[in-house]
Amino acid sequence: MNLPARAFPQPPARAAPYVEILGAELTVQFLLIFGGAELYIPPNPKGQSRLEALIGSKKTKAFAQSAHLLQRRVPQAIAWVAACLHFQGIPTNEIARKLRVTDVTERRYLKSYEARGTP
Repeated sequence: MNLPARAFPQPPARAAPYVEILGAELTVQFLLIFGGAELYIPPNPKGQSRLEALIGSKKTKAFAQSAHLLQRRVPQAIAWVAACLHFQGIPTNEIARKLRVTDVTERRYLKSYEARGTP
């Protein structure tokens, strides 16, 4: 008997456009690197940006075409990132270190995310 595959936690609205372009797993990596600051998205990637190094030229072009849907400052979506990392089986202490928060704060993020009904 095959069990249905679990899906990543539902992203908040501010992270949804990124998930549509990158997928959940790559969005988590993207937010960990670029979250919280403005990001220049080259309209014609030439293989020289950190963004393109992470997501590739095809997705960088998709980003450029969807720039009007994206916030000027990349969201952090910390609670969602914590939930996704937990979903991937990463231990709580390691998640806390990645997010640069205490394990208590990280557990609070998970608890609040689960309380919204999006495990």
